[in-house]
Amino acid sequence: MKTVSDVADAINRSVIPPGSVLYTSGNAATPRSLLGQLASDLSIKEIDLYSVLLLGEGLDGLFSTERCQTLTHRVIFNGALSKEAVNRGSAKYHPVHLSEIPRHLVRAGGIDAVLLSVSGPDPGGNYSLGTTVEAVLPAIEFARAKGGTIIAERNAQMPFVLGSTIPESYIDYLVESDYSLPASPVREPDERAVKIAEIIAALYIEDGSGQAPGSTLQYGIGEVPEAVTAAILRRGVKDLAIHTELFSSAMARLIQHGVVSNRWKPAINCSISSIFLAEDRAGYGWLHFNSAIQSRSCDYTNSVFRIADQPRMVAINGAMGVDLHGNIWADSLQARKVYSGVGGQADFIRGAQYSEQGVAIIALKSTTVAGVPKIVDCCPAGITTTAIAADQVIIVTEYGAFDPRGLSLGERAVGIAHLAHPDQRSKLLRMIHDNAAFHRPDGTLDGRVPGFIPHDEAIRSF
Repeated sequence: MKTVSDVADAINRSVIPPGSVLYTSGNAATPRSLLGQLASDLSIKEIDLYSVLLLGEGLDGLFSTERCQTLTHRVIFNGALSKEAVNRGSAKYHPVHLSEIPRHLVRAGGIDAVLLSVSGPDPGGNYSLGTTVEAVLPAIEFARAKGGTIIAERNAQMPFVLGSTIPESYIDYLVESDYSLPASPVREPDERAVKIAEIIAALYIEDGSGQAPGSTLQYGIGEVPEAVTAAILRRGVKDLAIHTELFSSAMARLIQHGVVSNRWKPAINCSISSIFLAEDRAGYGWLHFNSAIQSRSCDYTNSVFRIADQPRMVAINGAMGVDLHGNIWADSLQARKVYSGVGGQADFIRGAQYSEQGVAIIALKSTTVAGVPKIVDCCPAGITTTAIAADQVIIVTEYGAFDPRGLSLGERAVGIAHLAHPDQRSKLLRMIHDNAAFHRPDGTLDGRVPGFIPHDEAIRSF
């Protein structure tokens, strides 16, 4: 390993020659110094760069029109930095399940160099991959197999997250840095988010303090996950587990309150995640050498088979919209305009359905802040979907929960329509009633809407 004081000694045309394919860590472990140099050194050209949600200040130049002319961005998950370039055609978007990224890299011909953030070393001389593993560890292995280059940035503020480490011998260049990690503060949940969370906690989160396993949780960042954590704490359930793609401060609070024991989990008796994002510096400090959590690569955390092994897996994710067939979209609003990415939502939707007593949940407010409906007749033409009608996904809005399992297309349409805002609900129900394709949609079981549980009924046992 060569420790360099000038980042240009590690990021230059000699180390990264034309034709190189690079992979960089992202999220809170985005190596700002390395990528900043890559953005400014235009002599480094004719290269490809794979990334998953790059975050951090001072990196706008990486996606400038000039830089994009000689560097091909291959964006697997879009964010604020890459969004404009992707949607103007200056960068390429790859719709890939998070679990499939390592296999995708192999099919693309492998990796020549990896840019990453690290912390350490520990007493054994190993370096942690910090807050982000996703496909970094597999990319390192692919690069080493090709005789490629591993360029690491050791940020003094990066926590040593246990679980995924590499020995010093794997690192070719080490650059020192010291800057705050990107924080992900969350707005206080509003009334609608609280109602959604109450429904989820009342109907689908199972206590594990008795003889049956407690629920294993997966969710991300946002108002609804924050509200779900608060609802779980109010219910007083115990002995839950965590197996997730993204670990947020909301999940940390569950561990801190003694709600998570992981005692029902197979093999590894701790919380497992691939990506860590905190809402402040203290949250990152809590991760440092914390044996309650471990990091794993995305082909482990997001493996449908691993997810299915978790007892009572409850996967809670959001979406931009749902149609009456049960199609769900979460990465874009138009066919050719990418907002985020496919990510790991479909991995957990599929895996949770194969878990013993597991459920996949899509939680969304019935309208946007501007009042635009999210429950609609048909999904936008040509749009990518993260779940299709055949996926047995439970959908929850502030008005109730709908479980499509065992129901026909017409019965589903009626149930999904009841999740909409009352003004939109009546229009959808009239449209369903007038359309013969839904096959006698007025039919109900015992006078009820099949599969639909209104909010007030759902929370009676809360």
